[in-house]
Amino acid sequence: MRAIWKGAVSFGLVNVPVRLFSATENHDVQFRQVHEKDGGRIKYQRVCSIDGEEVPYSDIAKGYEAADGQMVVLTDEDLKSLPTRSTKEISIEKFVPSEQIDPLLFDKSYYLEPDKTGLKPYVLLRDALEKADRMALVTVSVRTRMTLAVLRVRDGVIVLQTLLWADEVRAPEFESLSEETHATAKELAMASSLVDSLSGDYEPEEFEDDYAEAVTQLVATKIEGGDITETPEAKGEETEVVDLLAALQRSVDKAKAAKTGGPSASDSDSDSADEKPAKKTAAKTTTQKSAAKKTTAKKTTAKKSTAKTTTKKAATKKAS
Repeated sequence: MRAIWKGAVSFGLVNVPVRLFSATENHDVQFRQVHEKDGGRIKYQRVCSIDGEEVPYSDIAKGYEAADGQMVVLTDEDLKSLPTRSTKEISIEKFVPSEQIDPLLFDKSYYLEPDKTGLKPYVLLRDALEKADRMALVTVSVRTRMTLAVLRVRDGVIVLQTLLWADEVRAPEFESLSEETHATAKELAMASSLVDSLSGDYEPEEFEDDYAEAVTQLVATKIEGGDITETPEAKGEETEVVDLLAALQRSVDKAKAAKTGGPSASDSDSDSADEKPAKKTAAKTTTQKSAAKKTTAKKTTAKKSTAKTTTKKAATKKAS
């Protein structure tokens, strides 16, 4: 595991240097969206909903949508004015009874590992938490925003578990359950009997994700049977230089085609807008070559005329 944060637990006048590690990982089956024909991954573009144009990442800002639907754009200066905390401290506010923390409030879990220099105070805090049977309510800023969390002990390791804010838990408002309806004594006795017959201890290894296993087996079977799609390398984004080279290449192709009288490779796409510059370039190149041919022809004619005059003069001198 790799530490994602380093800091210290503030325990009274004692600081415990610690490193933070993610305690969980997601093993959900992940599928990619691909083109069915060739297996190429699907890309998404950032397009403005108003003008329909693609927006470069540098032009994207943060916006807050008000309750009435109005959009407020926040600048970097606005965001800098917001209260943030970047301290490397896990500050213990109080020790609370474990049963007072509703499991519904638990969010993300992290392991705390002590630095070598903080081993002794770490063990002291761990043992104190276990003996008191309480959780330490703390404030922490893993990135920039302060959040509530608790420290508890699991398998001899202190676990930091972030908490949702109270207003992030929805109230269950179901009309069908608002009536004072309860089971009869006979129904309750039968249900209690069923609970007793199914009672046991929680053993995680008894259960497995059969869906993930089935997907893994299905993929392995397809690979073994050669039922796979050879995905060609995705084309990189063309830069302005690449576009220029492509235009020049098309111009050369057109010039060659014009010279030999055959169709060029890009003639089939002559209706596309990006072919127009290539046509102009090709035409220009052809015109320049024609002009060059005429100039060369003139020079050749001039040389021949000069040669004839020189020969005639030499013959006259010889005769005299």
